[in-house]
Amino acid sequence: MTQGTVYGVGLGPGSQDLMSVRADRLIRGATHVAYFRKKGRCGHARTIVEGMIPPGAIELPMEYPVTTEIPFDDPRYNELLAAFYERSVAQLIEMAEAGCDVVVLCEGDPFFYGSFMHLYTRLLNRVPVSVVPGITGMSAAWTATNQPITWGDDILTVLMATLPEDALAERIAQTDALVVMKIGRNLAKLRRALVHAGREGEAWLIEYAAMSQQRVLPLADVGESVPYFSIVLIHGHGRRP
Repeated sequence: MTQGTVYGVGLGPGSQDLMSVRADRLIRGATHVAYFRKKGRCGHARTIVEGMIPPGAIELPMEYPVTTEIPFDDPRYNELLAAFYERSVAQLIEMAEAGCDVVVLCEGDPFFYGSFMHLYTRLLNRVPVSVVPGITGMSAAWTATNQPITWGDDILTVLMATLPEDALAERIAQTDALVVMKIGRNLAKLRRALVHAGREGEAWLIEYAAMSQQRVLPLADVGESVPYFSIVLIHGHGRRP
């Protein structure tokens, strides 16, 4: 029997009309669809494709054993997630070895800070795997500001707000253009790092980029908390004709 293929399909930032033609085709023709979600939730990736999955398709929700309940530097965090990824990979391999193609839904781009990467490295050389790139959330965010993010020789830095405050401040001070992701509970720390780098007045917050509830505003105007789907930007102002 010919093995099926596991497809990591990038959905883009959250709007169906920002998916690639290839992603649309694979999802609408899928017989098996897998996606990550938090226990008790539908899952953002699954919500994005509502109405696209064919009737009768078999769905495999892969439920994280932990998200923010324990710190990511706690040894249990890696142990729990590693076991979770191994179980998920075993299920995907079982489907592929039965000759079924499986579409794994991936928010943004599968190879950009996504959970699919942890499946991909475990699936390689065991079953066929194919990756469909998607528009990243940060691309949708800077587009939402109606300003170019980089000019000429500008250096763009992408940071996770989970980094230590000193590391954030150092990197922010060194770069021309900036993207900060994974903000959540790290908002206050990020703000202090921006102040330390002398760049707090340049920062913008984009909530739910490319989604119906999108909001763009200076970071200075933001309250004490932000939604999970938020990105902070600083625009570059480099060389131009």
